[in-house]
Amino acid sequence: MVKIPPRETLFQRKIMVKIFFLLMIMSSPNQTTVKYNASIYPSEVLCIKAKEGYMEAYEQSIDKDSMKTEAFCIPFESFPILGMTDTTTGA
Repeated sequence: MVKIPPRETLFQRKIMVKIFFLLMIMSSPNQTTVKYNASIYPSEVLCIKAKEGYMEAYEQSIDKDSMKTEAFCIPFESFPILGMTDTTTGA
């Protein structure tokens, strides 16, 4: 019979990684709510680049008078995510 350690012991053995959550929030007139979109990145550098690209696209948009948007890179300690590899390049 296999003895399973307590749940706390299992989680203590897990390696945590820092990821960055890009949260994009949008508001338009006469709407009942705000809209949001989010993506995750393996490094702060990649998150900031994506945020800058998003905000540049907004600034060049013809609809910027009818929409308000902001974006934030939020650090988060996560369990390793399958498919997310290099924390510098994202490759």
